[in-house]
Amino acid sequence: MIYSMTGFAAGSRDLGFALLNIELKSVNSRYLDLSYRIGDELRFLEMPMREAIAAKVQRGKLECRVFLQSRPGAERAMQPNMALVEQLGRLGDQVRSAIADAAPLGVAEILRWPGVLADQALDVEKLQAEALGLLSGLLGEFVATRGREGARLDAILREKLARMRAGVAAVGPILPGVLADYQDRLATRLREAVANLDEDRIRQELGVFAARIDVAEELARLTTHIDEVERVLGKGGAVGKRLDFLMQELNREANTLASKSVSADVTAIAMELKLLVEQMREQVQNLE
Repeated sequence: MIYSMTGFAAGSRDLGFALLNIELKSVNSRYLDLSYRIGDELRFLEMPMREAIAAKVQRGKLECRVFLQSRPGAERAMQPNMALVEQLGRLGDQVRSAIADAAPLGVAEILRWPGVLADQALDVEKLQAEALGLLSGLLGEFVATRGREGARLDAILREKLARMRAGVAAVGPILPGVLADYQDRLATRLREAVANLDEDRIRQELGVFAARIDVAEELARLTTHIDEVERVLGKGGAVGKRLDFLMQELNREANTLASKSVSADVTAIAMELKLLVEQMREQVQNLE
């Protein structure tokens, strides 16, 4: 299975005093780019959650949102962090010893100081276990959504590959007719210009033309690259970077085919191949 870099999952867990909410959403990116929207009281969850996400996701710009939603009527026991209060008192004494008219901190100011009021409902170890448990389930759902999107992209890419293969196969039968038509036109022009032209000169000119329009190598490379894209899709996993490289190779061969074309039919096929490659490249940009 191949995976899109676009995904979403969200869920919550009842902690009694509050609901723990986690939301994951991602779009395409060259690398794994993790960002968090998380409150200071939950900041300790960032590193363990980062490790859990990195174990499941390889590429994408992923935003993880974590927040607590208070439950109406739920009581939350609060008590001051006395060690921090005492530290603030000592700091206040030092400041007033240096600045005599400095006003001491009031009770309200102390209680508002970050970290002074410890929420007894926030048992760090329990909360981390609950958060990681919720995240584990969400990651399964998140990866599944990326897998379903990847399956749709897989079908799109295979349909375009089939059209490319048909286009490549259609070029070969056209070339003998192009060569025969050129031979007739060349012979007519040369005979009109030179009364005693020998057939060897015509054959020489025809050989030069045939070498110039020979696209056998380009057709073989296009077929090889199409085969490789199908192989990579069948292998699955993180295939985005490999497929992006193959799109460049397909585009290069399609360009060469167009530059060598002396037939409107071959030019039309080459242009269609370039269009299909560009359409596939847009889809490949979304693959992990």
